Amino acid sequence: MRIRTWMAFLSLCLVAAVLLSGCLGERTSPSPRTDPPGIMVDYQRTGGIAGVNDRLVIFDNGVAMISTRKIMTEFSLNQTELELIDSLFKANRFMELEGNYTSAREGADFLQYSISYCGKTVKTEDTAIPDQAQPIIDEMNRIAAMATANEMTGSPLPRISP
Repeated sequence: MRIRTWMAFLSLCLVAAVLLSGCLGERTSPSPRTDPPGIMVDYQRTGGIAGVNDRLVIFDNGVAMISTRKIMTEFSLNQTELELIDSLFKANRFMELEGNYTSAREGADFLQYSISYCGKTVKTEDTAIPDQAQPIIDEMNRIAAMATANEMTGSPLPRISP
């Protein structure tokens, strides 16, 4: 009987050692957190007679997203393209613009624009667009149109030219 007790005790110790051996490994440090990308540009165009609702978001890591009433897709911009967009905002002194530009005229077919860049948002509409904002709106519309067209045709996005 003593041998059975001894064998049971050894078996129990062996099982405990196997179970606890997984807990004795080295402690791994948590992987470093990477900060999520920041939003470089958030551009929205809404309204008009056709009921436009387009949004283009460009992140500082080059990822961009376009959503319209028909599609939603993601594409990427390279560092040179991001720098060209950044220089466009700086050259047109976007940070000096006021926050809101509205027209004295009323029109159901006017497009409204909201442009956010580096924490500043400017809202405007057709017939009230300040001269400084027009090249920015034109470029954002061009990028949005190319991304939309390329999503529908399946072809790669043409690169932004300086």
